[in-house]
Amino acid sequence: MRRYSTDGGDPARRADHGSHAPDGAGGPTAAEGRPETSGRAAPEPPEADGYAVTCTGLVHTFGETTAVDGLELSVRDGEVFGLLGPNGAGKTTAIRCITTLLPVPAGTIRVFGHDAAGERMAVRRLLGYVPQQLSADSGLTGRENVSLFARVFDVPRRERTARVGQALAAVDLTDAADRLAKTYSGGMVRRLELAQALVSAPRLLILDEPTIGLDPIARTNVWEHINAVRAATGMTVLVTTHYMDEADQYCDRVALMHRGRIRALGTPDELRTGLGERRGTAGNGELPTLEDVFRDIAGSGLDDRSGEFSDVRSTRRTASRVG
Repeated sequence: MRRYSTDGGDPARRADHGSHAPDGAGGPTAAEGRPETSGRAAPEPPEADGYAVTCTGLVHTFGETTAVDGLELSVRDGEVFGLLGPNGAGKTTAIRCITTLLPVPAGTIRVFGHDAAGERMAVRRLLGYVPQQLSADSGLTGRENVSLFARVFDVPRRERTARVGQALAAVDLTDAADRLAKTYSGGMVRRLELAQALVSAPRLLILDEPTIGLDPIARTNVWEHINAVRAATGMTVLVTTHYMDEADQYCDRVALMHRGRIRALGTPDELRTGLGERRGTAGNGELPTLEDVFRDIAGSGLDDRSGEFSDVRSTRRTASRVG
C-alpha cells in the first residue's frame, strides 16, 4: 500500500452524492449493491505487459455524433502521459470510458490488465480521478472532503484517519485541513481535489484539465505536488491539458487527439523535432514549440469543430470558480 506522509484527521460528517468520484468507486450503489470485496484492495490484476492503460478500437457515439472514433492508445506503467487536443476532440469522452463513467460500446479498454467493461469494480479500485468540473464541497472542511472520498472508495475504517492525513500532507494542506473549502484559493481547491483522488492510494491517477483557471504560480504548485507524489509512489499519471508548456515540461509522452483519433504520439522532443524536420528548420537550432505541433495536427479544424456550447460553458464555469 502506498504512503505519502503521516498526519491525523477526522472522518467527514456527511456524504454528498453530488461528488465527482466515479460512481460506485468502492462503496455501494443502487444498481450494483455492495462491492464484492468491500474494504479490501483491488484484486491482483492479470498480466498487463507493462501498460497501465490500453485502448483498442474504442468507439463512442452520442446520437449521430462520433466522439471517439477507433481510438488506439497505450499508457505505460509509471509514466506521465498527456492527452492533448482541441475542445471536441474526444479527450474527456475517452477519459470517462477509461474511468468506467461511460460504457464501452465498441472496442476494448484495459487498466492494468482489467477489462473496463467487464471488471468495472476492479478498475475503479485502481483509479484516482480529478475531473475538470470541481468536485470539492465548499460547505465541508478540507479534511471532511477527503474523508468523504475515503468512505466512497471504501478505505478501511481503521485506516481512514491516517490515510486522510497522509493525503492532505502530500498536497501541503495540513495546516488548512480544518477550514471550510469555500475559504480556499483556487490553487488550494485543486490541491484538495488531488488529495481526494490520492486517499485511496491509486495506481493510476487521471487528471482532466487539473490546472484550468489557475495563475502560473498556482499551476506550477499543483504540478510540483503531482510530481512529488508520483516520485514517492511510482503511480501512473494520465492528464489532459490545453497548456502546451505543461505538457512539454511535465509529460514523458504525449498524444495529440483530433476528431476522435490519435494523430501524433511521442515524447515532446520527438514531436517538436519531427515537425522541425518536416518544415526544414531542424538544423538551425530553432525547433517548433509543442503548440506549433498542436496547430499543425489540428489545422483548420480548430475553427469549425472546437467543442459544443456545453463544453465552453463548463470550462468557463470551472475557471471562474477556481479563479
